[in-house]
Amino acid sequence: MRFKSTRLQLLIGLFILIAGVSVFLSCSEDDDSGDDLVDPDNNGNGFTPGSTWLYQLQAMEINAMQNSKFTWVVMDYSFDGSASGEFSAAQIQTLRDAGITPLAYISIGEAENYRFYWNSNWVATEDSNDFTNEAPSWLGHTNPDWPGNYKVRYWDTDWRDNYINPYLDKIISQGFKGVYLDIVDAFEYWGDGSNYGTGRNQETIQPGDPVDDEAEAARRMIELVEWIAQYCRSNSPFGSDFLIFPQNGERILDYDDDQSYMNTVSGIGREDIWYDETRPNSAEDINEVLGYLRQFITNNKTVLAVDYVDDGSGYSGANKDRILDFAKKCKAEFFRYYAARSDRELNRINVIPGVQP
Repeated sequence: MRFKSTRLQLLIGLFILIAGVSVFLSCSEDDDSGDDLVDPDNNGNGFTPGSTWLYQLQAMEINAMQNSKFTWVVMDYSFDGSASGEFSAAQIQTLRDAGITPLAYISIGEAENYRFYWNSNWVATEDSNDFTNEAPSWLGHTNPDWPGNYKVRYWDTDWRDNYINPYLDKIISQGFKGVYLDIVDAFEYWGDGSNYGTGRNQETIQPGDPVDDEAEAARRMIELVEWIAQYCRSNSPFGSDFLIFPQNGERILDYDDDQSYMNTVSGIGREDIWYDETRPNSAEDINEVLGYLRQFITNNKTVLAVDYVDDGSGYSGANKDRILDFAKKCKAEFFRYYAARSDRELNRINVIPGVQP
């Protein structure tokens, strides 16, 4: 009886052990709440590795943002992009009072035809490349992916002093803590000789254009970013703490010989690292991008990652898997992440419980 009783106890114990391991593995596999995405350490930039940021460029509701759990936001200086929709200094102060760090989006490599500085007389037909005699010499062709957004010769002092400078003055006066500089990768466009010629969709070569000279085009972009940083940090009450975040264009590091660009910026924003909307990127493309972004991390800079992985179908199935895959990969790289909607509208606070506020 003793033997049988011991044998029975062993069998029962073994069953409990197996059951416990199964439950543990099941919980580990099913526990995809995202609660493990936040780490306690901090690199001094206001984020913890794996923490989130908000990227919203349209229809920003200040009260909704203030009451969200996001602590950083990249937003437009205006509710609708126009001068009439410009946020007041009091509204931006409200965000800062709520512990939110607001960064103002500004395109420095393209001109946008809905901005306060745009003159409709520059083109004969809206969104076209039919330039009039009134068009400034720095104005290039419209972006086919974003009609109404025009490439600019960003090194032109007229563009810098009379269009970028007043824009920065608005942002500084509103009380933003930093700027988020888009179309930094314009150096790739202007340095590519195939974009010039006599065709309808080719740029007419002007004196000083960096045709087939990407290094020169990159140097000019580095100079513009450094000028913006110096101007903002000299004129903003935040001084040297004013944040400078270029978006994309990480290949510019190939031309940053003296690390002046790296030393100037606070970090980088990067879209589409692992996914092109809901489609996975190739391993080759991912590894190339990560090679550059890791240089920012090594230099104690912040990487703001945004992949447009959320198709809006709800937090389940393939959509959930994709969102969590992106977030966890960001955590592994010590990137700050935002899982945005795949429509790329950036017109909402995309809350995903357990993953981002």
